[in-house]
Amino acid sequence: MRTMYGTRVVVLGAGIVGAACARELALAGGFQVTVVDRGGAAEATTAHGEGNVLVSDKGPGPELRLAQLSRRLWPEALAAIADGPAGSARAVRAVEWDPKGGIVVATTEAGADGLHRFAADQRAAGVRAEPLDAAALAAAEPHVTRDHTAALHYPEDAQVQPAAAAAALLGDALAHGTTLRTGCEVLGARTRGGRLTAVRTTEGDLAADLFINAAGPWSGRLAARLGAPVDVRPRRGDILVTAPLPPTVFHKVYDADYVGAVGSSAEDLQTSAVVESTRGGSVLLGSSRRRTGFDDRLRPEVLSAIAAKALRLFPGLAGVPVMRAYGGFRPYVPDHLPVIGADPRLPGLWHATGHEGAGIGLSIGTARLLRDLVHGTEPEIDPAPFRVDRPAVLGAPAPSEESV
Repeated sequence: MRTMYGTRVVVLGAGIVGAACARELALAGGFQVTVVDRGGAAEATTAHGEGNVLVSDKGPGPELRLAQLSRRLWPEALAAIADGPAGSARAVRAVEWDPKGGIVVATTEAGADGLHRFAADQRAAGVRAEPLDAAALAAAEPHVTRDHTAALHYPEDAQVQPAAAAAALLGDALAHGTTLRTGCEVLGARTRGGRLTAVRTTEGDLAADLFINAAGPWSGRLAARLGAPVDVRPRRGDILVTAPLPPTVFHKVYDADYVGAVGSSAEDLQTSAVVESTRGGSVLLGSSRRRTGFDDRLRPEVLSAIAAKALRLFPGLAGVPVMRAYGGFRPYVPDHLPVIGADPRLPGLWHATGHEGAGIGLSIGTARLLRDLVHGTEPEIDPAPFRVDRPAVLGAPAPSEESV
């Protein structure tokens, strides 16, 4: 169905993935886009991350290909926004795009062996992974531990300020005709002939031709309300923020355990050291992963474990004041792959979710892939691994309101 203004699209979720999808469709032309969120724009998961744009933590496969596409598109998107309507250049400066690269450090012989094998596989897939000897590591990161067994430099890794990045993407979408409705919660579906034609909301029914589920950790709950459940669950992550320091950390630095924590399906606590600075001088200390539903309480034992791991990489941080701690929920899928594409069970419903902790970095590539699929054009990367009807996505019962 098309109106005189084009295909009507409602993006359900105003985080960075929803913002990127709205922008991509608005710029494509032929779409009348509305973004809906039960809260405010980018105030949930997006505002509680580190802003990672990484290739270093992904082994060969579909997620790495999506990350490589996204890494190429990020600077292009920011340049286009900067050249856009008045005020866009200031919005792009707030994004704090920093292609500073990443350094992965192993502190055991076993960790070094695993890191070198992982990097060899990545190089075969086109990732730049450069070994650093002791002198080169000390030059790159003067304050990192000298008690290491291997180090690799990933020059393609980058960082953004996540809420500002989402605001820039959404602002560009709005400048190109998108409408934003906040404080509007989706309650259920309206269907006709087996097709989703409208969503029931706290502000009344909202009709469209296409609906994109970009609700992040709440995607499972939202999809269940619409009658097409997907197995997307919340996974909690926490971060410590130090008081501003003199220049101390110059790359995103993490230990070799991080990749294993990212790929783990364990429900109990997984921690690894991820240390990086911000433009303001504070140092972010991560990371943790644990499945606790939507329990948003900070746990002292989790924060202590994060701090202990960080001190193994940067012993000089001992005694540095911690200014605050925060955490958020990431959209977890059991096979650790995003869910991108049309839902074959309910025509009219599409999904762009399940990125877990990589949603900031993958948002741009996800939006481009979704745009190509909606248009029916050939995407740059194979969309099949992200399809909605794979077992990991449809293999669990719908989450209840109480369980999530």
